[in-house]
Amino acid sequence: MLLDLLLPNRCAACGLPGATLCLGCRESLIRLAPPLCDRCGSPGAWPVRRCVECSGRRLAFATARAAIVYDGSARRFVQAWKERGRRTLARDAAGIVVETLSRPAAPVLAFVPADGDRSLRRGHRPAEALANELGRLWELPVVPLVRRARSVERQRGLGLQERRRNVRGAFASARASPPRVCLVDDVYTSGATAGAAASALRRGGARRVEVVTLARAVR
Repeated sequence: MLLDLLLPNRCAACGLPGATLCLGCRESLIRLAPPLCDRCGSPGAWPVRRCVECSGRRLAFATARAAIVYDGSARRFVQAWKERGRRTLARDAAGIVVETLSRPAAPVLAFVPADGDRSLRRGHRPAEALANELGRLWELPVVPLVRRARSVERQRGLGLQERRRNVRGAFASARASPPRVCLVDDVYTSGATAGAAASALRRGGARRVEVVTLARAVR
């Protein structure tokens, strides 16, 4: 009670005191719904098997789906969660995902492991925290199937080709994977990170990798 008086809770998106994500900001989130690209989940005017964004690319994952568009309130929410140390927002993020996306058919959740230096600076690992919250809500085990093989530069500010080169070989299999895995990350931007982590799962034995994220950049 005293802590609430001294440090009142504020909305992660607009900063108003009250809920961690106020009703207005929650309602302003743009939910991703069909029609979508069958493969990468990009929204479009009609459903397609491969969109312009993923056509011609060798993707290690079978599907990628996100709950919301990474814009406006979503961007401010994610920045508060990832960069400003508001760890409890992982619970809100998982709730948004569960409200929007169906429970995956995969029997296990994995997650994109955090870069060691950045996780030390942040003091937490957002993708892992999201996977744990989703595992609780979906009643699925969360297993660390992927590990970092090396550190990489920040993806922010890099072009699509640079992003792919930056994460190539950045992940390795941590243990044998089951045939079907759902890979969890916080934001899908170009698909480079998800693709590189999915490749590690495939090398570990997974035959089908389905990617789930909170948000997705839409071009």
